[in-house]
Amino acid sequence: MNPAIGRGASTGGGGRALALGAAALLVAAATARGRGRRLDDRLFGLANGRLHHPALDAAFGAVTELGSLWAAAAAAGAMAAGGRRREAADALGAASAMWLLGQGLKRAFRRLRPYEADLPGPRRLLIGRPHGASWPSSHPATLLAFVTVAGRDLGLSSGTGAALRGLAAVVGGSRVVLGVHYPADVVGGLLLGRAVADGWSTAVSPRVLG
Repeated sequence: MNPAIGRGASTGGGGRALALGAAALLVAAATARGRGRRLDDRLFGLANGRLHHPALDAAFGAVTELGSLWAAAAAAGAMAAGGRRREAADALGAASAMWLLGQGLKRAFRRLRPYEADLPGPRRLLIGRPHGASWPSSHPATLLAFVTVAGRDLGLSSGTGAALRGLAAVVGGSRVVLGVHYPADVVGGLLLGRAVADGWSTAVSPRVLG
């Protein structure tokens, strides 16, 4: 692990994780009803129903499963095969913790998926119906937790780390365009993914990496 990255994750990581988690919950509360909910509905309609193109739909369909826990396991397997077993276990542990947290929050919030809700305007569902409720979006959250912890452990450059975090945002956008999540689900998921990564790097990574 890059010592500088490790120190940066440990300094204030717990407090930052709590702040990010609180921000995610505020997003959920602000979009549960009223103006926030209406704005979220309109943004979903714009991304899913109006701003679309066959090539863009195909591209989002190709990348969306990069946020699955199976994809994180595959990436961890590749890291382990390259001799970075502890780093692989650390990143996959963070991704798994995020996935489990996401499943628990889905049961707590029980927000209907866009294709289940009574929304104005056209709606498109371009992939199979996923399990569970809508908030938060687990795919970008899981991917962000994985790449953030892996990037720290492997000592990746700031540019590479930013590109990987950008990929998590693209996966999040794909969930809206493909019709299975609202924008607020994605924003909440990304905040939670970073929160879990920061908390994990602070409390768990030192034990895993030795």
